[in-house]
Amino acid sequence: MKIPRRAARRLITVAAAMLTVGASVTFVATADAAVPPPPSGMNLVFSDDFTGAAGTGVNRSNWLYSVGTGYPGGAPNWGTGEVETMTDSTANVYHDGNGNLAIRPLRDSAGRWTSGRIETQRTDFAAPAGGRMRMEARIQQPNVTGAAAAGYWPAFWALGAAARPVGATNWPSIGEIDILENVNGRSSHFAALHCGTNPGGPCNETTGLTSGERSCTGCLSSFHTYAVEYDRSTSPEQLRFYRDGSNYWTLSATAVDATTWNNALHHGFFMILNVAMGGGFPAAFGGGPTAQTQPGHPMLIDYVAVWQSSGGTTPPTTTPPSGTVRDAYSRIEAESYNAASAVQAEACSEGGQNVGWIANGDWLQFNNVDFGSGGVRDFVARVASGAGAGVSGLVEVRLDSRSNAPIGSFALGNTGGWQNWQSIPGNVSNVTGRHTVYLTFTSGQPADFANVNWIQFRR
Repeated sequence: MKIPRRAARRLITVAAAMLTVGASVTFVATADAAVPPPPSGMNLVFSDDFTGAAGTGVNRSNWLYSVGTGYPGGAPNWGTGEVETMTDSTANVYHDGNGNLAIRPLRDSAGRWTSGRIETQRTDFAAPAGGRMRMEARIQQPNVTGAAAAGYWPAFWALGAAARPVGATNWPSIGEIDILENVNGRSSHFAALHCGTNPGGPCNETTGLTSGERSCTGCLSSFHTYAVEYDRSTSPEQLRFYRDGSNYWTLSATAVDATTWNNALHHGFFMILNVAMGGGFPAAFGGGPTAQTQPGHPMLIDYVAVWQSSGGTTPPTTTPPSGTVRDAYSRIEAESYNAASAVQAEACSEGGQNVGWIANGDWLQFNNVDFGSGGVRDFVARVASGAGAGVSGLVEVRLDSRSNAPIGSFALGNTGGWQNWQSIPGNVSNVTGRHTVYLTFTSGQPADFANVNWIQFRR
């Protein structure tokens, strides 16, 4: 539950895709729905339908309360800068009597905030080798907007099992999956995977690998389902994120090196439900809480459930061996990256795939690019952009480390659409030998500004 840093683009495209993908999903708008049947090939391994009597606390055989301002021995303010004190009071965490659990932040007369944070007792929710695991909850976000919502930070997420004995001092290497986050009453939500090392590292911490902001009309005023499915039956492995049954973001294991991915995901998890107040994420979207923030608006959870399949044989990988040498002077497809941050592949109008959702701080990594004896004149990238007015950035080439100075770059603004492709050259310094090539992206604005289809160096 850290700090995603950008808004998603193409909200109309995303909404249209969701309507297409989710056409067969019947959305239930009632306040109380039963835990749905298992997805095909999976079995229910945990659920809570929150049908307790009004005003009662959670079932402590299923849940434990995280109280205070941090784990014992862990970072203060839960490691995020949030300002509330978590309690096990039924003023903050209670059944509403209508089949929902409410987590409600409150402020006392002295301006001190309290709220609730509960975690599953179990820490063994995992995808078996060759199998799948799905975590899902049906949630209504706190129904508050504008200045009254400043500082609200509701979340449904999971931490790697190894976080619990040591107060998450081993974060982020042990993995964090953010299934739903919202801040400051925005009509949207975020998802993320945190992994690797902090700060920076292969997962761009403390930001993590994120979905970006996803628009969601009605997420504050009605219930929606939010889920993640970890699939180890496909190669490369995938984390797939869903809202109301529609897969809106997929993160593949190729986004990071195998060690980072395995350390973050090849183990059990425990789930967490909480509403924080203040901290780094709300600060990135205007801050709070303030004197105008209204206490008392709960996040409502209708149910949570975890399903799991049996294991199987993972298909052989189709990823080229790590030692595969790339010819710098042949076309390098963007989606063939060895590692990347906060991007995803999509169907390309020119055939195949391109990499999109690229904004400031994102990057693509290509290993073992061979420039031979040199003579490099420039590089050319096939790019497109539908960025808004005033949004632009630099497409840069760096060698061997993302912290090294660029050896070449070009500026990119709107090309007329996210699939309106142009081949844009950029001069580069002469290079010899074999290198790791990083394509990095820099912008003064947080919005997405680039799609990339391929790159190629020229003599």
